[in-house]
Amino acid sequence: MRVLVVNTGSSSLKLARLDTGGAVTASTTVENWQGEGDLEPLAEFLGGCGPVDAVGHRMVHGGPRHSEATPIDDLLVAYLYSISHLAPLHNPRALAGIRAVRDLLPEIPSVAAFDTGFHATLPPAARTYALPREWNQRWGLRRYGFHGLSHAYAVRRAAEIVGRPNGELRIVSAHLGAGASLSAVRGGVSVDTTMGFTPLAGLVMNTRPGTVDPGLILWLLQHGQVPELELADVLEHHAGLKGLSGTGGDLRDVLAGRATGDADCALAFDVYLHRLVRETAAMTAAAGGLDLLVMTGGVGEHSWQVREAVAAELGHLGLAVDPDLNRATTTDGDISAPGAAARTVVVTAREDVEIRRQVLAVLGS
Repeated sequence: MRVLVVNTGSSSLKLARLDTGGAVTASTTVENWQGEGDLEPLAEFLGGCGPVDAVGHRMVHGGPRHSEATPIDDLLVAYLYSISHLAPLHNPRALAGIRAVRDLLPEIPSVAAFDTGFHATLPPAARTYALPREWNQRWGLRRYGFHGLSHAYAVRRAAEIVGRPNGELRIVSAHLGAGASLSAVRGGVSVDTTMGFTPLAGLVMNTRPGTVDPGLILWLLQHGQVPELELADVLEHHAGLKGLSGTGGDLRDVLAGRATGDADCALAFDVYLHRLVRETAAMTAAAGGLDLLVMTGGVGEHSWQVREAVAAELGHLGLAVDPDLNRATTTDGDISAPGAAARTVVVTAREDVEIRRQVLAVLGS
């Protein structure tokens, strides 16, 4: 089955065609994509990529109803519209992608694959907020978790790299990019994660702060007189590494500033690392120990500085990386030091492969 994978970001559109064997035969990224009315780049790609038999769309949030990949029809689209407020930066854009592709390929079956799906296995103690049970039941309040498509692929691929069955490993999967999250995986399933009801919680990210004391948010609203809309904008677009460092938030710029002695960049990196180390240890506890740390995403794949620092800070958990391998590795590979009790593996992010796998599971091969 030849699958077109559609991955919409907050401003970009990524397209990839995977052939019957799973190899990528064509791909492109459309920057500043304008939404479903902007059909020209899509049509141009489809005109040159070859025929497709099915389409797989990445959806960030499936809400309380959808924890598995689902064929796309009008009822699903209507439901996803109704929960757009749960992921306002992501779900509306993904829905625009669905509408655009349906306009161009109306007869081709399509499937929605959900980032929240991988974390549907969180046990009640890990997914439940300590809020009035009436609230949790009325509004479906729970920890959903995100980056599930990336975590699912990374965990399986990392197990292949170390040559052990996924189900027997205690794994912490680190998806580190502009957005970032960790997942604790035991017995092959997610048992905890750092993100929650929305993608704002957990680790420090490029422009998002990660977990913030809710009392601080209330104080800003009630006593700082920060308007609600301004606060929402800051939390999504102007906090995290960007807010602390004064850069655009890209970790490479923060590291460059730190190297030249910029105190704000140095503090931003220290805060980023502190939260990452602390939450990795917490995910290790949730997994019942640590056999394998998986690093994926733009930072996980390319920042040897972050990998080195994490291993150094968590040596007591058995982590140690080989300095030469760590600096040289940017694709799939084991960077563990000889004799390390816990292995450290780099995995190239391949959400497209995971989406294709889920499309085949839904539609058949």
